[in-house]
Amino acid sequence: MTDPLTKLTYQAFQQGKSYFSVAHSTLTHQLLNWINPISPERKTEPLSPEILLKIRQLLNEILETDWKDAEKGVYPVSILFDNPWEDFFRYYPSILLELPERRERANQKQHQDFSANIDIEGYPSYYVQNFHHQTDGYLSEMSANLYDLQVEILFYGGADAMRRRVLAPLKTGLNRFNDIPEKQIRVLDVACGTGRTLKNIRAMLPKASLFGVDLSPAYLRKANQLLSEIPQELPQLIQANAEELPFCDDFFHGVTSVFLFHELPANVRQKVINECWRVIKPGGIFIICDSMQISDYPDLTPLMENFPKTLHEPYYNHYIRDDLVERLEKAGFQNITTQNHFASKYWIAHKSV
Repeated sequence: MTDPLTKLTYQAFQQGKSYFSVAHSTLTHQLLNWINPISPERKTEPLSPEILLKIRQLLNEILETDWKDAEKGVYPVSILFDNPWEDFFRYYPSILLELPERRERANQKQHQDFSANIDIEGYPSYYVQNFHHQTDGYLSEMSANLYDLQVEILFYGGADAMRRRVLAPLKTGLNRFNDIPEKQIRVLDVACGTGRTLKNIRAMLPKASLFGVDLSPAYLRKANQLLSEIPQELPQLIQANAEELPFCDDFFHGVTSVFLFHELPANVRQKVINECWRVIKPGGIFIICDSMQISDYPDLTPLMENFPKTLHEPYYNHYIRDDLVERLEKAGFQNITTQNHFASKYWIAHKSV
């Protein structure tokens, strides 16, 4: 059990992040509109007070769930307070300085605008995008350095809480392999990005063998830096396309993927799911975390439809109407359940023995 003071500290910590995110978004939006107004075709629908209240309610609920999972011992309470403070003070000024460039890129519809020193050869065409209008997409060191801060601001300080919702079902799913020593358990994070999901999994499974794949060498270097700070950690990170995972069949006991599928074309989503099924052991578990969909919260449709107008997300409108349960079943997964937490949705699927 944890003491009430720790919970109050966590709540204050999260409130601080939330208030800062709201202030940042409000002030920078007003300033950018004064300097360079949004182009007419990018105008978003105003959100009603009811929608704003719903967002606040969902955020409060996920934070309570986050706390309860830690209190129950699903993962250590200490990771609730993990925050890249050094990165915040070092890179937040860069976020502010990049905003005018991002606004101009968005207004000019420059969605495949990369610096001359960025090598885009060999990547899938769907990946060579300035997702979120960010400079050099996912292919630069600066993008990797800014990403976690940008996502925390975008989700009012709730990004890590959303990532951690994969931990409880992962831990439960791995119980099937309790006869195997933890150090022989293998878990893969697909599109591991900067490694924050892997860091959370490591806190829950201190001895398991963890693997991560991502297309971006810059993000893998950032993940290697983050995970190498953990005592005795040996990051097993590979640059690879999730459409062709570089692992043998039936290799992993568990596979996770966080915030990937809304950035994939429909046919690629199916290919990635098929690959995840291939590399998971019989009895293993696959957990997807991604954006909410319209079927989950029809009343929040304006919020979801505003998202690709605000941030360059070329596959999002299809994603929020896609049936991933059907895709998972097509690949061979069974016993599929879904959950919703704040702005995210989770698919928990199993490979039969």
